[in-house]
Amino acid sequence: MRFPILAALAMALAMPAHAATLSDSQAVAMAKPQTLIVSPDLKPAARRALLRPVDQFYGFWINGSAKLLAAAISPNFVDHTLPAGRPQGPTGPALASKGFLGAVPDLEMTVVQRIVVGDRVVSHLRFTGHFTGSFQGHAGKGQKVDFIATDILRVQHGAITDNWHLEDNLTFLQQIGLVP
Repeated sequence: MRFPILAALAMALAMPAHAATLSDSQAVAMAKPQTLIVSPDLKPAARRALLRPVDQFYGFWINGSAKLLAAAISPNFVDHTLPAGRPQGPTGPALASKGFLGAVPDLEMTVVQRIVVGDRVVSHLRFTGHFTGSFQGHAGKGQKVDFIATDILRVQHGAITDNWHLEDNLTFLQQIGLVP
């Protein structure tokens, strides 16, 4: 989430240097979208119930909290765009987050916009930070990371049951020096 400069400075002084050390409530607060577009037929209580697990899910991507992940997704969670080698179900996002936060410990995620219709939530995300950890056996040298992703989430009975996602992995790999 982007803040005016004084608020950002105050938060930087108050928050730990690494995203993985943020509390769950801080991570969830940071996962609120800059722009929220909601179908007018969705009542406020239904909207809150639909967005609660979504905010927890994106809070998880900010700090890697197993508690947030468990609260956000169904035990029967299905990743419809599962990358090769990633296990299906809740274990997949847990491993992906651990690997990504290990590569980019100062990760920041901005939810640029979110669209809510029916049981679907579409989020346009921007990830930034520095490659100071390791990724696929390569050590970071502080390279700047800045790439986008889009998720389509299905929320049913208070939990995310399905995810279709697309990340700009090519840009990420170029930025960290793994591909030209």
